[in-house]
Amino acid sequence: MIIRHVELETVCGITSRLPHNTLPEIAFAGRSNVGKSSLINGLLNRNAIARTSSQPGKTQTINFYIVNRELYFVDLPGYGYARASVEIKAQWGKMIERYLHQSRQLQLIFLLIDIRHEPSAHDREMYAWIVRQGFSPVIIATKADKIKRSQRMKHVKMVRDTLQMPREAPLFLYAAPGRVGRDEIWEYIEQFFAAREPDADRQDCE
Repeated sequence: MIIRHVELETVCGITSRLPHNTLPEIAFAGRSNVGKSSLINGLLNRNAIARTSSQPGKTQTINFYIVNRELYFVDLPGYGYARASVEIKAQWGKMIERYLHQSRQLQLIFLLIDIRHEPSAHDREMYAWIVRQGFSPVIIATKADKIKRSQRMKHVKMVRDTLQMPREAPLFLYAAPGRVGRDEIWEYIEQFFAAREPDADRQDCE
């Protein structure tokens, strides 16, 4: 995918109304500090369109990036940040839930998992919840550069087994240095949309 245009078009806070977009949306979910901003920057061939930070919990809004005026990347708030108050955690959860319920254009959800560790309780809950909404979340195992190549398949199996993923469900490895895995993820996105019927748009949830 050649990225010709990227713009942060809409930022939604806790009380904001979601935009009525007419283009397909791809959402990115994951716990705080999983590397979500680095992944989005890598996929978009930008260094800082999505803000990265050493401080977890930086993304506290739903950010809509329009890509090539053809689709949206939707950056959801990171969950599981231990230092956030119970009230803030609940608000972030409601934001994510509201978006997943109400978006008419949401087509694809990537769920990011830190490949170094077994998926947390929050990861398992998010995966199961996305499935209950009728989606098939695609796992991106981030920070693949942090473990030895010889250990990667072992960790991939750990992620698959912990989430109880179907055998055929896709899982991609991603490493921010060198943007390793970028081309494979874009190839999946392009094939996903090519395979969809024109009338397969998702309808509102009541």
